[in-house]
Amino acid sequence: MTTATRAATDAATMRRALELAERGPARGVNPRVGCVILSPDGDVLAEGWHRGAGTAHAEVDALSKLAPGAARGATAVVTLEPCNHVGRTGPCAQALLDAEVARVVYAVDDPGRHSAGGARTLRDAGVEVAGGVLADEVEAFLEDWLFATRERRPRVTLKWASSLDGRVAAADGTSRWITGAEARADVHRRRATADAIAVGTGTVLADDPALTARDDDGALLDDQPVPVVFGRRAIPADAAVLRHPLEPVVLAGTALADDLEELQRRGIRSLFVEGGPTLASAFLAAGLADDLLVYLAPAVIGGPRTAIGDIGVATIADTRRFHITDLVRLGEDLLVVARPRTAGHRESITRERD
Repeated sequence: MTTATRAATDAATMRRALELAERGPARGVNPRVGCVILSPDGDVLAEGWHRGAGTAHAEVDALSKLAPGAARGATAVVTLEPCNHVGRTGPCAQALLDAEVARVVYAVDDPGRHSAGGARTLRDAGVEVAGGVLADEVEAFLEDWLFATRERRPRVTLKWASSLDGRVAAADGTSRWITGAEARADVHRRRATADAIAVGTGTVLADDPALTARDDDGALLDDQPVPVVFGRRAIPADAAVLRHPLEPVVLAGTALADDLEELQRRGIRSLFVEGGPTLASAFLAAGLADDLLVYLAPAVIGGPRTAIGDIGVATIADTRRFHITDLVRLGEDLLVVARPRTAGHRESITRERD
């Protein structure tokens, strides 16, 4: 097989492995991984994918479909570097060695503290290893899991809805509804895509939110975020959040970085923060907001109830700068999507959609 032919075969097989990975669960501690085992002539011998925590990993799933010795001299094409640790299951790198696979092709390095290093183990044992095949495609596919694993916390989306002058409520505390129906429906769609949704106990006590994702008719959507409540005040026994389809996670909120690491250990990769100004300000002050969703209503309210409080900016030079990645018209309202600016960031081109 020529070098060009092998490269084409690797890419085509990796795309098939990615299709297999898509069959796995999109949420949870473990990533979605697919594996294809090829004969020395390039024929497909077996396929496998990971079905969730506690089940066989993709490589082991594929190998289990072969008779003993049938993978000798074969190539394993897998979307993620074979793991190198013993968890609920054994290390995939060792399983491939035991099967006497001759070559392993993978897309993305495993960033886990304990699971990384499978490629080195395989190379040290004499297996030919090629990494980085279709890396961009697999990086995009595993984006939330990779972020959570690399950062040891979920990706945080911070959302608020305000008037043009940055108010989230009138002076008497009333806030329903600042934005219109289209904006509120967009929020529920985005809630459904997040692993978890968070508020503070102040919001629980003041607004009694259900923290569910609902359709336009008020019915629960199939995908529900795990409710998370930050704070040390007791949640009332009749609070709506306690009737959520999923059991709430309650965290003290005094050390957000530690709390987020705990959520990541629970398999939560993305967190949608919808708390009031106190919680939103805490996330901003700690530098833990990865995306902002700001829904702006064409209204002016005035008064003291601002969307954000003190975040430690004493002078204009300390201003927290964001770059706008999207502008979306939602009926009469406007959604601004923004991400923090980082050193060396290239300004992205913004766009407006109707």
